[in-house]
Amino acid sequence: MRIGNNPRKNDKQEATDYLHQVIIPVYIPNNEGYFSDCFKILQICLDSLFKTVHSKTFITIVNNGSCEEVVNYLNGVYKNGFIKELIHTTNIGKNNAVLKGLKGHYFMYVTIADADVLFLNGWQNETMKVFNTFPKAGVVGIVPQLKSFSYLCANVLFDNFFSNKLKFTKVINPEGIKHFYKSIGWDNDYNKEYLRYQLTISESSNCKAVIGSGHFVATYKNEVLEQNLKIKIDEYISSKFDRLLFDVPVTKKGGWRLTTENNYAYHMGNVYEEWMQKVLDDLEDESKRIIPLYSGSILKSNKIMYFIKNKLFNKLLKNNFFLRHFYINKRLPKDIAQNY
Repeated sequence: MRIGNNPRKNDKQEATDYLHQVIIPVYIPNNEGYFSDCFKILQICLDSLFKTVHSKTFITIVNNGSCEEVVNYLNGVYKNGFIKELIHTTNIGKNNAVLKGLKGHYFMYVTIADADVLFLNGWQNETMKVFNTFPKAGVVGIVPQLKSFSYLCANVLFDNFFSNKLKFTKVINPEGIKHFYKSIGWDNDYNKEYLRYQLTISESSNCKAVIGSGHFVATYKNEVLEQNLKIKIDEYISSKFDRLLFDVPVTKKGGWRLTTENNYAYHMGNVYEEWMQKVLDDLEDESKRIIPLYSGSILKSNKIMYFIKNKLFNKLLKNNFFLRHFYINKRLPKDIAQNY
């Protein structure tokens, strides 16, 4: 039986005071084997996040079936006000956990990160600088990667094919790139020319961004992610669903995949190393700093242009003769272009 009306019925929901959401799914079922160091790494990840975000950041943690020790830790962090939303679930898989964090909110920009990311000072400012400089940016990563323009970036290359703003420039932080590939277990046998030159786009001297983006930590415009909410995911961890949820929707919306020119995060993996704590200790507290500008145009999809850029033009990019001339035209030295 119900008597009377709910006093909040028909009340308007108050506008949120937050500008930027960060979502981190957490799955640490035990402290054994593969997961033996993961709890410590999670703590470093979150401590680095708390130090490097501004006060208008809405942090969502989705506990995806972790053990009691992790649950108690996350409850304590939430109680102390460091995170704004804590969701507990059974193990529903990484991508389903991310979708849980997305639903029920609207933020113009959303950062999605793994629980083994060590955030560095300046990542939020530099991310917004790229978005504000390049209105077509749909996702911005903070860890430059090797030859990232070769993955789902045909639209960026098409849009800037005749522009001098698109060109190969020298890598400013090769150590950051080497660190990432070492952290994911790669051997040191990749093409070292990738550590010398990377394809970038610039807007005068104001901002330069690397073409392409990874997705272990990246920030997305909301209209990119809102396409994903009805996708049915039937795997716990899947590169296929990473592509469907986070990668393809950017290009379908006409968005560019970009990354900050410098490295603003480290991938820690699942094994603790002493340098991680040192980097954390050296971070400055940026929680009280000036909040960057949050603006940017809304991306709109165009099926015809999507087909032209990402299907037809992309076929040209697979032609070695065309590709070499493109490289040279974009100022990659001829001797390097032959084997790039």
